[in-house]
Amino acid sequence: MRLFDAHCDMLYKLWKDPKINVFEDESLHVSIAKLKAMNKTIQCFAIFVPEDVPFNNRLSVAHSQINIFYQKVLKRYPEIKLIKTKSDIDSLSENDIGAILTLEGCDAIGDQIEQLEILYQLGVRSVGLTWNYANLVADGANEKRNGGLTNFGRKVINYLNRQRMWTDLSHTSERSFWESLEIADYPIASHSNVHRLCPHVRNLKDEQIVALFKKNGMIGVTFVPFFTTNTPQPTISDVLKHVDYLCALGGENNIGFGSDFDGIDETIIGLEDYSCYYNFINQLLNYYPQKMVNKLVYQNFIDNISY
Repeated sequence: MRLFDAHCDMLYKLWKDPKINVFEDESLHVSIAKLKAMNKTIQCFAIFVPEDVPFNNRLSVAHSQINIFYQKVLKRYPEIKLIKTKSDIDSLSENDIGAILTLEGCDAIGDQIEQLEILYQLGVRSVGLTWNYANLVADGANEKRNGGLTNFGRKVINYLNRQRMWTDLSHTSERSFWESLEIADYPIASHSNVHRLCPHVRNLKDEQIVALFKKNGMIGVTFVPFFTTNTPQPTISDVLKHVDYLCALGGENNIGFGSDFDGIDETIIGLEDYSCYYNFINQLLNYYPQKMVNKLVYQNFIDNISY
């Protein structure tokens, strides 16, 4: 069964530790070897600039991670294909791995829409507005003031609309979420879970979920343990509760997965790294028909691509 994962932080790990072997290093949740073991996988690779990087250096860090992607991934492994359009997905062979670049938070672009245009030319096809805190685009989930979009943030979303790119609302504050949803033509939440099941500030409340579904937006159920349950030692069954809940809210065609592998230190039992997707798919098949499982793990996100 084919697989689409909407979020991982491999590039951040490779930037943080240049000694990591991208092919098979066991410190990576998502390595090239693990990707190759799956059939016609498509993986989104986030460009993430941590909060402690000085403001003036953030664009440079983003460029460094893109360079790592081109030099250490695409150049060394020709079977990994950069996805810039939906037709690129259609042209993948059975042994190819599709790779989509995403931006996790607009801190790197400052107040320059031109930088976003350059990132688009380099292959970025999904843009998260924030990472938990405020930037020049919007407020993030951890900002207590719960501010919304800036004027520049509206320009960013208008640019994403013109390019038919995803506007990723994971990590935004509630007010930013609602203001973005009003104007974003292609909204998603690449790695977020259900607030009702696990009341974490990063999760989505029922009214947000329903509104996102009404705009044909996608939610990538994530494998972050503390976004999944408040109980110790979460398991796959805890993830399935979020899938069931989202389906009950009408999201059968709008649910996928965004693991957040390599962006987490703790993992869910049975979902310790990318290779566990085999087991996870088998677990899904115990609960849902094969056609629906294919939609959840692959087809829903594919159908949602407009670029």
